[in-house]
Amino acid sequence: MTDPFFQPVSGMDLPRFAGVPTFMRLPYLPEDDARRVAVDIGLVGVPWDGGTTNRPGPRHGPRQLRDASTMIRAQNGITMVRPFEVANCADLGDVGPNPVDLMDSMERITTFYKRLVAQGIRPLTAGGDHLTSLPVLRALAAERPLGMVHFDSHTDLWDGYFGGHKYTHGTPFRRAVEEGLLDPKRVVQIGIRGTMYDLEDRDFAKAVGIRIIPIEELMARGVADVMAEAREIVGDRPTYVSYDIDFVDPTFAPGTGTPEVGGPNSFDALWVVRELAGVNIAGADMVEVSPPFDASGNTAFLGVSVMFELLCVMV
Repeated sequence: MTDPFFQPVSGMDLPRFAGVPTFMRLPYLPEDDARRVAVDIGLVGVPWDGGTTNRPGPRHGPRQLRDASTMIRAQNGITMVRPFEVANCADLGDVGPNPVDLMDSMERITTFYKRLVAQGIRPLTAGGDHLTSLPVLRALAAERPLGMVHFDSHTDLWDGYFGGHKYTHGTPFRRAVEEGLLDPKRVVQIGIRGTMYDLEDRDFAKAVGIRIIPIEELMARGVADVMAEAREIVGDRPTYVSYDIDFVDPTFAPGTGTPEVGGPNSFDALWVVRELAGVNIAGADMVEVSPPFDASGNTAFLGVSVMFELLCVMV
């Protein structure tokens, strides 16, 4: 049984619309709080979209995700996992980015996550655009490369944008492979689709051994079969899970910067995560939730529902 301090506030005790919103109504622990030493999984916001090349907005994601997460209850209704009784979880606040300096922001993010690694805390991150994953991986994979299960409609394996700029939300995993943060033969990307500029990203994936499962293959084979292959690819060694909300069809998740039609529905969006049960997850993220493109807030609610499923498999 976990420390009672780390139990979320119940909607039976305080209405969901009342109180200061934290991730899943968990206690908030700032960096100087001594109780951080007892945290097993820390939920962190990275309100930053310095890598966005078209439609900005994910910098506002963590705030709306926190607000939407007041709808999350203590038990998974399908798997029956009660994560807050298995692991001490807490909201560890936001990494404060530098909105006018991309490189400084990445250094700040890596420094923040290195402290979590030193404290033995596994992070569950709310972005932020997808470049956020790179500085997080620089902290988590400093000692050894990780495998990765990546849900997305884009590979994010491009070499550079606009004259070769190396750091955008379309390049994080190319950089991560080059820096030795990811073992490409233990990386699987699921749901890839949409129009293309050329085959540069696919050619890179083929050259280094990354497995790409396009949306047509996911739909033809089904979630259970594809995810069985994903578990086989990453094996039992430490693995990162990166979930771009644009993996989901924009009918269900319009609030994102680079939507692609023809994706999974919200049921499949949760199912793929449940199929990660048993994977050795070193950390995970939910990125590219962009509140300005979804006034209803439904994208954020789906995003935090996915985060809860990630938390349930992480514990």
